[in-house]
Amino acid sequence: MSSKLIDREVPPQGAIVIHPVRDERGQSRSAEGRLEEAIGLALALDLEIDDAFVAPLRKRVPATLFGKGKVEEIGRIIEAAEADVAVVDDQLTPVQQRNLEKAWKVKVIDRTGLILEIFARRARTKEGRLQVELARLSYEKSRLVRTWTHLERQRGGAGVMGGPGETQIETDRRLIADKIVKLKKDLIEVRRTRDLQRGARQRHPYPSVALVGYTNAGKSTLFNRLTKAEVMAEDMLFATLD
Repeated sequence: MSSKLIDREVPPQGAIVIHPVRDERGQSRSAEGRLEEAIGLALALDLEIDDAFVAPLRKRVPATLFGKGKVEEIGRIIEAAEADVAVVDDQLTPVQQRNLEKAWKVKVIDRTGLILEIFARRARTKEGRLQVELARLSYEKSRLVRTWTHLERQRGGAGVMGGPGETQIETDRRLIADKIVKLKKDLIEVRRTRDLQRGARQRHPYPSVALVGYTNAGKSTLFNRLTKAEVMAEDMLFATLD
């Protein structure tokens, strides 16, 4: 399977959205609210929602999150809907994500991956893009094992592969680590420039105003009204980030 979370170069993909919830009384209303939020996040990535539901969770299974019976039940729902993606509104370990992809035969995205992909699409400033890329690489580094099915194959030679016997996953981890180091250096430079600009603004007698609110609360709309700007404003979660 592709290491990309969502392929932007293909038609909209069908998705199943699953919100796991522990079997506890009084959680049904909040669970439905969380499910609606997860659907909103999926829609923000232009996914087409084929089905969405709350999945009771008696206990967290280390290998698959859900128990065997629930994994099979959800697999049948995914197959019947002919979905391309399963969105699990929870934090999955790399092992859980890999095992669910094998069981369901579709791409599986957890809540963290979903939000990171949205951030990657919405970030506009240089600092925002660098921060998102840094977070995305850190996330992917822990999940490299699921993107390679040939880890046992040793590849030797010089150049990019490094020393003899270095596996593909070791190469990828090293390359990602190098990118992370560079991104951190770039962020330091961007923040230094931002601090200089902030210092220059503070020398002028103008007040600074901050608009604070939850995602999709209307901050961008209010900002446009106050300043006559044209910041993107849509009825969508995380439509604007910076």
